[in-house]
Order: sequence, then structure tokens, then C-alpha cells
Amino acid sequence: MKRAAPRPARQTSHRVPRGALRAAVPLLREIGDLKRIRTADGTASMAERAFLRSWAALVRGADPGRVAVHECAAAVVGARLAGVDGPVLRRCGLTAPEAAAVLARSLGQHAGRLDAVTLGRLEEALPRLAAADLHTTPAPGFAADLCGQPRAGATRPGRPRLMVEPPESHGDHCWAVSVYGGLLAEAFGADPADAFLLGLAHHLHNAVLPDAGFAGEELLGEHLPGITARLVDRQLAALPGPLASRLAGLLALREEAVHPAARAFHAADVLDRVLQVHHHARAAAFTAEQALDDLDLVHPCAVSGFHRAVLTAAEAT
Repeated sequence: MKRAAPRPARQTSHRVPRGALRAAVPLLREIGDLKRIRTADGTASMAERAFLRSWAALVRGADPGRVAVHECAAAVVGARLAGVDGPVLRRCGLTAPEAAAVLARSLGQHAGRLDAVTLGRLEEALPRLAAADLHTTPAPGFAADLCGQPRAGATRPGRPRLMVEPPESHGDHCWAVSVYGGLLAEAFGADPADAFLLGLAHHLHNAVLPDAGFAGEELLGEHLPGITARLVDRQLAALPGPLASRLAGLLALREEAVHPAARAFHAADVLDRVLQVHHHARAAAFTAEQALDDLDLVHPCAVSGFHRAVLTAAEAT
């Protein structure tokens, strides 16, 4: 009878906040596009920059809860503003209040997709987002390595891999999972900082171990747990003690679907993997009509009539 006791917990662990997930997915899909957005001042994606920035802040001693809220707010704002962030707006001549107002307009685009508590946290972070980032602390070496390590994508034992180009990096993926987890934490009754940290750190071993996907993991077989544990311990040893201890405790929960932070993390992880595949499918099926009709490529402006006349005359529509 004692062995049967845990069964109800495992059953309830499959219950998910359906309404919150359905509301959030369109926003998560847009946030995921930050993996593919770059600006002239660097080669890293906006997602990779945020991943490195997060680790740099954590090793500098910043409070993980503050880092989580800051980066989640930056991600939601960036879903529509892309590379136009607070520091860019300040360099363009806007005052801090003006920059914060622009960021608030972008955040407001997604107000119906987040619960009130989470939205309130993000709103409180906007003044900090509007300030110029003066910190130059470098991220740990493993964080840069994760940004250079490509993801394997979908693989299945016994079958050739499905290659999609360009592959995302582990920095892209870990950042997305950390942000998604932070945004979904409230729905799972989790601490946003715990969910964020789990997402940020769940592929530490891949800073050294190239990603061969599920198929490769199956071939590594009995060696995989030992390899993963050794490599994770190596990366944690390079971090400040309190941070390393907290991450070690959280990573120990990763295989569970009962702890609230683990539930938020696993929801974020599986959503990012599937949304990434949907991105490649949409990109492969893209048509010119989608840009012209659905996205208003020739958008209303002072000379849009002339633009349309040119396209009609050239038979280019």
C-alpha cells in the first residue's frame, strides 16, 4: 500500500492550466522569433545576447528574481520591437520616460495573453529596461560556448536526422525556455526565478558535448548519465557558490513533473521545441501573398498609391 501512495501525485501532475497555455502560445511564438533577429552591432541573435546578459548578471551577483523579471519583460517587449530596446532608444535621443512609454506600448500589445500578476511584474521592470545598460561584466565561458553549439533538431533512433537550416543554438533554446518558464510560472504556482534558472541551465553539459539529439543520446546509452553529471559539475564549479548550489538543487528536480518549477520548465521546454519546428514549417511554406495581403507589405503611407501603381504596371504583384 505504501508503494501505491505516490500514484495520485503522478496523475495530477498531468493536469495543465489549459487556458493560460492557450492564451500565451501566440506570444511565445513571437518571442521565439528573437532567435532569428540580429542587429548591426553584433552577430549574435537577440536571444543569444539576452542569454549571455542573463548569465553575466547572475555571476555578477544580481538577484535571480530580478534578472528573471527583467529578461522576461525584455522578451515580451522585443516580440514586436525586435532589436529596438531601451538602450537603443536612449542612444536615439529619447529620454528615459519616453523610452519607457514606447516599451509600455509594446508590452500592451500582449496584455490579454498574460495573467495579471505576471503582467504587473513586467510593467514594473519597464523603467529599468529604458535605462542604458552600463554593465560590461563578461558571461561565463560555457555560456558563450552554448551560443556556438548548434541544436540537433528532431532526431529518432534508427532514422536519419531531419536537417533544418539555419539551426538554432543552445543559447537560443535555453534563453527561450527560461523566458517561457518565467512567463508561465504563475499558472503553475511556481517561483518565476526558479523556472527561469532551470531553463537557463538545463543544457550546461552541451557546452562541451555536441548535440546529437535523442538518437545520439540513445547510442551513448549507459555512458550518458555519467557524462552529463561530470560536465554539469564542471560548469557549476565555475560559478559563485550560492548560485551553483541553487542551480544544482533545481537541476535535481528536472526529471520530475510534480514540483511547480519543474512543471513550468517542462511546459516551456516542450513548447519551445515544438514551436521551433512550426517556425521551420511556416518558413518553408511562406508565400508572397502572405506578405502582400496578410502583412500589408505595401503599407499605407503618403506614396502608397504610387507604390501600387508601379507594381501594377510592372505586373509584379
